[in-house]
Amino acid sequence: MDDGATPHQRTQIVEFPDNRLAASLFGELDTHLKLMEHHLDCMLHPLGNGVVITASKEQGDKVKTLLETLYDSLKRGQHVDQQSVEAGIRALCSQRSLERVFSPENFIKTPKKAIQPRTPRQADYVQILTRSALTFAVGPAGTGKTYLAVASAVAGFQEGWVEKIILTRPAVEAGERLGFLPGDLQAKIDPYLRPLFDALQDTLGSDRIEKMLSRNTLEVAPLAYMRGRTLDEAFIILDEAQNVTPEQMKMFLTRLGAGSRTVVCGDPTQIDLPRGTRSGLIDAMEILKHVQGIEWVYFSDQDVVRHPLVRCIIQAYDQAGRHHWKKRGSE
Repeated sequence: MDDGATPHQRTQIVEFPDNRLAASLFGELDTHLKLMEHHLDCMLHPLGNGVVITASKEQGDKVKTLLETLYDSLKRGQHVDQQSVEAGIRALCSQRSLERVFSPENFIKTPKKAIQPRTPRQADYVQILTRSALTFAVGPAGTGKTYLAVASAVAGFQEGWVEKIILTRPAVEAGERLGFLPGDLQAKIDPYLRPLFDALQDTLGSDRIEKMLSRNTLEVAPLAYMRGRTLDEAFIILDEAQNVTPEQMKMFLTRLGAGSRTVVCGDPTQIDLPRGTRSGLIDAMEILKHVQGIEWVYFSDQDVVRHPLVRCIIQAYDQAGRHHWKKRGSE
């Protein structure tokens, strides 16, 4: 049989005992296998419960390891979808990275689903969130900073090591004015809190959100509402931290009470503060960088897990920004 292998390639077969799990691994119409073929310089042909891999020896061994790792996730009851496959492809640069991403310890169990990190840096972030009293997550949009923090907060509440979840954002407009929006104060605030509710919806569901809000075990509020409070036994997340002032950042960080965990998420490249106003996130990155007990996670465009175009857009803007400052420096 002509297996299509060139002199530099070889063919090997990996088999999976469970029909149902094998079908989930391959994806509908073998879409997962096709995705691997596209990115990993290999040919994959399903054969019953197995896959025929045609690639160089080194690449074939890596693809085999990825297939076996994803199959093990399915055996543990985890869901494998296109994003899971893409996560495995990104992590395949080293065996250690692949193990970090798919380690059972890194799955966050929430009432609606188990959530898996998609990159090695996200896997490190998940581990840090389980142990750190104060974490700064800094990086571009789409890297999972806030989503993973919300999922960890929900898991912590479900497991009982925090008694309350508090999500907050500064009410700073990206080119719009609160005063011109229709409705009362709550209607004006809602658009700025909607991304946090979306993450809660994905991990808790509407019924649980309503129940926790009514019992005051969940609070989603603008940053100004935090002033003067001490927050004990809570998981507190500050989102869009690049849009707080240094004074607001100090106010927020000093709310941390006994048994609480705080996560500060922000992207220093998307500051919407008035011109001339210093970002509290950038201020904190300089003032607190050597303070013991604070952990820092820096994401890059390689951690973007939204549509692949998002990563390309971020890279293009970063490149344009470097060109702009280089040009200004030469003038």
